[in-house]
Amino acid sequence: MTVSSSVSIHESAIVDEGATIGDESRVWHFVHICSGAVIGSGCSLGQGVFVGNDVTIGNNVKIQNNVSVYDSVHLEDDVFCGPSMVFTNVYNPRSAVSRKDEYRPTMVRRGVTLGANCTVVCGVEIGEGAFIGAGAVVNSDVKPWSLMLGVPARHSGWMSSHGERLDLPLSGSGSTTCPHTGDHYSMDNGHVNRSPSS
Repeated sequence: MTVSSSVSIHESAIVDEGATIGDESRVWHFVHICSGAVIGSGCSLGQGVFVGNDVTIGNNVKIQNNVSVYDSVHLEDDVFCGPSMVFTNVYNPRSAVSRKDEYRPTMVRRGVTLGANCTVVCGVEIGEGAFIGAGAVVNSDVKPWSLMLGVPARHSGWMSSHGERLDLPLSGSGSTTCPHTGDHYSMDNGHVNRSPSS
């Protein structure tokens, strides 16, 4: 495995030969990281986390307790995975039918929050900065900066990079500025764009 001396790995964790873990990352109790996993710098993997082979995890990703990041799931930088949230990689699983060649890739873009106990059905892309509420079930692509709530998850608003709800309509046009960061958000044709403060 490729692990910097600055990485903290609890003695109960299993890190298979071949795994890559970046500087200043922390691996807590009873974690299992498979050999093909690539994990960035400054990450935290909580108790009971599993990371598969065909998995990439960016920098500064926080994965809370009891989350399994299965093959074909890819997390960009600054993603937060809440406690016991669920990823899948087979859309129509049957115990008696092998579908390992049918994994559907899931892409979670930069800065996304996945709330506690939410479920992400495989084959979707969750756009930058989206916020998935606790217990929600995501079964289709999510636009950047969207707030998604419920079962199935429904578009319920827009969120800032600071994690605060934005004063923007669900559709149409509009603009607002985050009071915490000064970032400007503008809406056009149902999509929100962020302009970071200078």
